[in-house]
Amino acid sequence: MADLRTNLAGITSPNPFWLASAPPTNSGYQVQRAFEAGWGGAVWKTLGDPILNVSSRYAAVSFNGQRVAGFNNIELITDRPLEVNLKEIYETKKRFPEHAVVASLMVEPKQEAWHEIVKKVEAVGVDGLELNFGCPHGMAERGMGSASGQVPDLVEKQTAWAKEAAGTPVIVKLTPNITDITATAEAAVRGGADSVSMINTINSLAGVDIDTWLPIPNVSGKGAHGGYCGPAVKPIALNMVSECARSSRINVPISGMGGVSNWQNAVEFMLMGASNVQICTAAMHHGFRIIEDLVEGLSNYLDDRGILSIQDIIGKSVPTYSDWGNLDLNYNVVARINNDVCINCNKCHIACEDTSHQCIDRLQDEGGNPILRVREEDCVGCNLCSIVCPVDGAIDMIEVPHELPVMTWNDRQSLLGALKDSKITK
Repeated sequence: MADLRTNLAGITSPNPFWLASAPPTNSGYQVQRAFEAGWGGAVWKTLGDPILNVSSRYAAVSFNGQRVAGFNNIELITDRPLEVNLKEIYETKKRFPEHAVVASLMVEPKQEAWHEIVKKVEAVGVDGLELNFGCPHGMAERGMGSASGQVPDLVEKQTAWAKEAAGTPVIVKLTPNITDITATAEAAVRGGADSVSMINTINSLAGVDIDTWLPIPNVSGKGAHGGYCGPAVKPIALNMVSECARSSRINVPISGMGGVSNWQNAVEFMLMGASNVQICTAAMHHGFRIIEDLVEGLSNYLDDRGILSIQDIIGKSVPTYSDWGNLDLNYNVVARINNDVCINCNKCHIACEDTSHQCIDRLQDEGGNPILRVREEDCVGCNLCSIVCPVDGAIDMIEVPHELPVMTWNDRQSLLGALKDSKITK
């Protein structure tokens, strides 16, 4: 069996699946239940000055029959006294010494506040700290969370303050509510972060009740923006992890999160540079026992490929991720329809005819039966037909052989620039 043990900046755990700082890690009872079920680690629900939460506070977005495709919340950090949390952290770590227990922290952007809470939390034996610079609601209105996380100078400064007092690894949790997450990731590294984690939740409004005209969720007739997570945010999170992983200036390990719902998602994140993954929404939707499928699926995946350790896949896909300007303009694929499998629903024809390149013809075979055929000379290989097709194997995207050299947009611009310069010189 493959070795699933992971090491994130010195924080070890028996497998790469951690519970993210969120409602599932609100208490020692919950975290201990999770460890009993098989989770490798947990980031405790964010500690700081206890707050007052509102009711109601959750909402979900369902799509095409899937419940909780996206999840929205307006819940804040812990509403339990710090002393109670610290006592339960101590008890949990003592009972489960091999599992990673990380404390999520959020305080005002003051040096003495960071020093004080870091010392208190480390005194109860945590394995590491995660600085919450991502919460987009409630705490942001108080100058914390994403209000700090959107300002690189504040990220750097507060990370440095935490590191001044910390004896355990410091992870900086980044907000996605920013134009370029690498800017704040670099700031965290400059401040001394041992790791970065991403993404925190995305600013959102789950919906509006068209009968009552009230936001969802609402609190006594009023709503507010919240944090969006769940399967719907996975592509956004995966991109941000990838952007940081391929940056030479962000030379610290990454803890990836945002829509991880199954072991396949975890593999994607790790291939794109994450050393482990954190999960929240899937656990809230299905309970802690999903860890059994996560561990078994990942283990089988590695065994099937003869991979001995989870460490051997981390970052393996990062070199394939680049900028548009580095893509080969001469590479070409076309769609090819397998009429033995096609059910003639015509979705590909409609999509191509109405919204793409009008290169799928409706014809008849020798027996007068309707068939669909791609005019490959007109196909641009956009993939739309294969995306909307409801039948696996009915449409394949086939590479078109050619003898042209690789030519990227950047190559083309360089050649045009050189040609222009040569004409000016002459």
